[in-house]
Amino acid sequence: MYAPDLGPQRKRDPIGASPRSGSVGTAQKGVNAMHTPVNVITVEREYGSHGAEFAHDLAERLGWRLLDAELVKGAARIAGVDPKLAAKFDERLDPWYYRYGKIFYQEQMYVTSTSDEHSFDSERMIELIKQQILAAAKEGHCVVVGRGAACALAGKPGCFHIFVYATASAKKDWFMRAFPHRAQHAEQDLQAFDKRRAAVIRKFYQQEWCSRGLYHMLLNSCIGTEAMISAVQCAAGLCAPVSESVSR
Repeated sequence: MYAPDLGPQRKRDPIGASPRSGSVGTAQKGVNAMHTPVNVITVEREYGSHGAEFAHDLAERLGWRLLDAELVKGAARIAGVDPKLAAKFDERLDPWYYRYGKIFYQEQMYVTSTSDEHSFDSERMIELIKQQILAAAKEGHCVVVGRGAACALAGKPGCFHIFVYATASAKKDWFMRAFPHRAQHAEQDLQAFDKRRAAVIRKFYQQEWCSRGLYHMLLNSCIGTEAMISAVQCAAGLCAPVSESVSR
């Protein structure tokens, strides 16, 4: 069973038995060490944890730009390929035989140019998405969903990284409702999806996708969207100032 990295103690919990809700991680640049106000939030998420929905609600609450499916569409536009093709490479590695052939033939059989469908693969996809993430971070006031954003922006001032998880039972219940025809394969499919995401991060960023050290905050989605948003706003220093009358 896939298990997150819990840091130096070497103890491992399976996905679904994650650390307590709202606990603050030890990302490369801790919040206490940040002198630049937070204006970029990344949200990594387990499949079935409703992390993407939370990110959408958070962006709306803050009035910030949301980068989720827009990253895939942007990569397709830059590469000049069909968005449906780009979506097939979203948070996935190329098949092993493609990667082997690409190395063995030194890319001659696979790459003909940098702007057509023959040269578009997961490596090209992650490069284009990373470019968009870095560009968006320079502008600030954005919430970025997954796709290695926490790694791409690791250590950069003004960035706050979140990992959203859920219990195994909560994810399974959601999956069975969303995909009743796959209900008997719920556990396997949930684990497979997260393994694919982890494999992409490991290959392109040499990091463990769910390592606590990458994130400032770990959130269990069972506490609800409102509680999650409030926790993030306070931890990232984005809480609305208390009025003088109330403070008195």
